[in-house]
Amino acid sequence: MSRAILTTVYFCFCAICFLSCDEQQEGWINLFDKDMSQWEKYLSYKHTNEYNGSIPVGTNGDTIHPLGYNNDPEGVFTMIEENGEPVLRVSGERYGCVFTKQEFQDYHLKVKVKWGDKKWIPREDKLKDSGILYHSTGDAGKDYWRAWMLSQEFQIMEGHMGDYWNIANSAIDIRAFLPEGMMNAVAGNNQSFLPMGTGSQYGGFCLRSENNESPNGEWTELELVCYGDKSLHIVNGKVVMVLQNSRYMEDGESFPLTKGKIQLQSEAAETYFKDVKIKKLNGLPEGYTSYFN
Repeated sequence: MSRAILTTVYFCFCAICFLSCDEQQEGWINLFDKDMSQWEKYLSYKHTNEYNGSIPVGTNGDTIHPLGYNNDPEGVFTMIEENGEPVLRVSGERYGCVFTKQEFQDYHLKVKVKWGDKKWIPREDKLKDSGILYHSTGDAGKDYWRAWMLSQEFQIMEGHMGDYWNIANSAIDIRAFLPEGMMNAVAGNNQSFLPMGTGSQYGGFCLRSENNESPNGEWTELELVCYGDKSLHIVNGKVVMVLQNSRYMEDGESFPLTKGKIQLQSEAAETYFKDVKIKKLNGLPEGYTSYFN
């Protein structure tokens, strides 16, 4: 997404080796069916290039209202079938999301995603964009674009699969590699966990460690591992982001943000999702614990 300036963190912690995960099918729950029975929708405004975060008004000065919950006359979200599998097509024409009816905590999520061809205002001249928003809580429309719930974002963008963004007043600490000139600020440790998001000096955005996206037109598999206050962003089997101390800020006070609904964004780009499945975790999988040492 494009609502904040780049932070002073330049490159996030890089996982240099391919991590082999537990691929057992036991415990996996499929979240997609042809009726999207486990999901609801929220749609905001049709944003313009002049949007500045304020509630839009019409030419007559009247307030423009979002479409709101489960109201999709334009077919922004439609289920199609590909090789006998249910696939969610997101047109991107209007900002919004589908979100799970259920909240989740301590889980491993898998999602396959690929791009369509269409882009819309206000991103016609920008990279295609979407996202997985996790630990989502409260009402939709609480962010800058008035489209999503308070949450943490696993970024889905051309060339930026796995970046981090904070949504609304969320915050988190990210294991980051710093440029040499900043080393003194973190006691000489170039793999420190740095605070990001609301209340942080570093802002609300961090780049993934590397680009591991599939070629255009092919499916990219994304995995999100969440346990306690920790999370990992994984792209085609490679860890590209290491995060901990998930929280949100309110009146200067910090509160844990470790469970919630899952949102899939509509953000001005045609996007396809399939094979969305989740598995409950009883602990951080053994192969991932070293990322937090």
